[in-house]
Amino acid sequence: MNLSNCYLLDQMFDRHVLAELRGQGFDVVSVSEIGISTADDAEIMQWDIEHDRIVITLDEHFGDWSVLPLTNNPGVIRLKINPATTEYTLSLLAFLKHHSDNDFSKYLVIVRPTGIRWIKTV
Repeated sequence: MNLSNCYLLDQMFDRHVLAELRGQGFDVVSVSEIGISTADDAEIMQWDIEHDRIVITLDEHFGDWSVLPLTNNPGVIRLKINPATTEYTLSLLAFLKHHSDNDFSKYLVIVRPTGIRWIKTV
């Protein structure tokens, strides 16, 4: 298990998801902790790139290149779940334990209950 990846948790996740990921040993911060919870997606992505963190989000715009180009990003993980409860979110994020630092670089990873899709962004 490689826990050296650094993650940025988008605003739609509650504090329990943040606390549980940290409890599992992940280096994760939330947008609210760093003062960008009201920033638009482009600003969040810019912060993410500057700080080399992998975004975890529910936001569809992180999968729409016409709205938010994803080139040169450290990685984006977009969960497609409903409802986005803490337990459901954490069950889908369990796959993080099986990936190394570079696995997510320049990828949009779409995680659904039915599987994971890796899309190269460059």
